[in-house]
Amino acid sequence: MTTPLSQQALEQLFTGAHTHTSWQDKAIEPQILSQLYALVKVGSTSANCSPARFVFITSEQGREKLKPCLSSGNVEQTMTAPCTVIVAYDEQFYNELPTLFPYADAKSWFTSSPQAAYETALRNSSMQGAYLLSAARALGLDTGAMSGFNPQALNDTFFADSTWKVNFLLNIGYGDGKKVHERLPRLSFEQACQII
Repeated sequence: MTTPLSQQALEQLFTGAHTHTSWQDKAIEPQILSQLYALVKVGSTSANCSPARFVFITSEQGREKLKPCLSSGNVEQTMTAPCTVIVAYDEQFYNELPTLFPYADAKSWFTSSPQAAYETALRNSSMQGAYLLSAARALGLDTGAMSGFNPQALNDTFFADSTWKVNFLLNIGYGDGKKVHERLPRLSFEQACQII
């Protein structure tokens, strides 16, 4: 049986965490990126399908390659972020299922249904992207998720010769706490939830 996290941990992960758009000029060490993935990869996915793929952009060359794909409102925060992660999914994730889920012929579930493959890849890579965001916060990093970009341009630029497709972008780094916006309203339990 597990025990609840401390209030301090819950604040770091959720109630005290904010979306960051301004960053300290402080690089993220490569071993931290490896540690992030080590946490993400053990997160649950349906049939252990693990469709997410991650491109960690930390170089000026990588940022300049990404820049034309961004919506204008996301350029500055992304160009100054220590790392921008392209959270993508592999359209042919099912090729790994004989290894990842050896209990059944799970690959055939998706090779026979392109729609099921797409929905599974998108849904589960979104979940894995959320694991990445939470893992980054757990390791003391700040985050800023974005959907303001041109997906076709990004796929053409980064994934033209692969089966990977972008889902969303996640800036990670050490945020400038002096430039965080006030938390916006959230829906109440009654507005967003049902118990039946």
